[in-house]
Amino acid sequence: MTTTHEFWLAGRRASGDGDFEVRHSYDGSLVGKVSVPTDAQVEEAVAAATAALPVFAATPAHVRAAALDHVAKRLGERTEEIAQLITAENGKPIKWARGEVGRALSVFRWAAEEARRTNGETMRLDTDPGGVGRFALIRRFPRGVVLGIAPFNFPLNLVAHKVAPAIAVGAPIIIKPAPATPLSALVLGEILAETDLPAGSWSVLPVPNEKMPALVQDDRLPVISFTGSDKVGYQIMDSVPRKHVTLELGGNAAAVVLADYSSEADLEWAATRIAMFSNYQGGQSCISVQRVIADASVYDALAEKVVAKVQAQVTGDPKDDTVDVGPLVDENAAKRVESWVEDAVAKGAKVLTGGTRDGATYAPTVLAELPADAILARAEVFGPVLSLHRVDGVDEAFAAANDSAYGLQAGVFTHDLQTAFRAQRELEVGGVIIGDAPSFRADQMPYGGVKDSGVGREGVKSAMEDLTYEKVMVLTGLDL
Repeated sequence: MTTTHEFWLAGRRASGDGDFEVRHSYDGSLVGKVSVPTDAQVEEAVAAATAALPVFAATPAHVRAAALDHVAKRLGERTEEIAQLITAENGKPIKWARGEVGRALSVFRWAAEEARRTNGETMRLDTDPGGVGRFALIRRFPRGVVLGIAPFNFPLNLVAHKVAPAIAVGAPIIIKPAPATPLSALVLGEILAETDLPAGSWSVLPVPNEKMPALVQDDRLPVISFTGSDKVGYQIMDSVPRKHVTLELGGNAAAVVLADYSSEADLEWAATRIAMFSNYQGGQSCISVQRVIADASVYDALAEKVVAKVQAQVTGDPKDDTVDVGPLVDENAAKRVESWVEDAVAKGAKVLTGGTRDGATYAPTVLAELPADAILARAEVFGPVLSLHRVDGVDEAFAAANDSAYGLQAGVFTHDLQTAFRAQRELEVGGVIIGDAPSFRADQMPYGGVKDSGVGREGVKSAMEDLTYEKVMVLTGLDL
């Protein structure tokens, strides 16, 4: 009998009056069914979160930190179980799923540490005569209840990046997981239910996408944290101009390989990292390598190595420990990638390897001579496809990297310290990774983009600041 998974309503299990199926994208097998909240249950969750706000915001730091520590501990204890679930619902290879659980564990651990050391700031005000005897204490308080809308590509870790900072600052949160991958978030709910967090401080509601606008518009949810496509993200922002909205959107990340990165070892490292991180998660990461911009002096040698290493990526059943590249989230996603590659080839691009589809799996693909009018040259492919571009010098390389509507992260392979600082100064992105692919992310560092890649920053401390506002208390009549 197939299990129907209950959802989490104000911290307790609940069932709705309908359900939907979650299927494995590799073989189409049924992973489970998920109960759908009724409109009345959604209203109950929002009302409970609103009522919980003053209580949760006033909880001692040790209570919030202890809950976060507990989640981190339990994620460690249940790593293999949860990793298998991620692979089942998402299709990512099991080795990457295990890594995702480890990262989520770190997010909760960092949040526990930050909850304990968030102390506010003091400021003496007698620097001018009018402030004599006055002293300011500046603390941060939650902006309000958070609506967290999570994507399918990291069904646990990107939920963690919304839940953990909210708990750390005492902000109630309602999580809406992606309909394709709700099971990891529901397991996280199981673990949260083991803590002593106040009733109403969190809910996990697998509501269908068509019901999301009503939640977005609800005035009782003044903070929205969305990760997903730029189209949907900006629709949300435009629809609620007075709300505090954080958007983590798309990218078409560039890996720039400069002339000084020319030794055999250099090119071997660059090619290895580029091949791995254009294909990890099936290319379904906002910071997957999509564009390789190489100086003409290293282009040919690098291209040969990249193609060989992409060809060495193992595709197949994501439950197999040896598999590097699994299926995309569903067959329609693979068909879209296929059509974009066909568009590029019709316009003059050359396929150096890959370019084929088998159901929901798209073969790791390398293109050269990609024309500027191809969809792949401008849009986020969100699949295992990269393109190679030849440039002359640093000026041309950085201009090519910036020639994009997106600006999430970029990787720059160089040994030159001056060039590294120039890259940070000139590249129009939220993060510059020197000596590695743009796909590196430490979960405690600020993470986010510019241009069409979104607004605001994640990373535990940055997200905690984003979910709160500064409030000043001035003490008067003090002998300082």
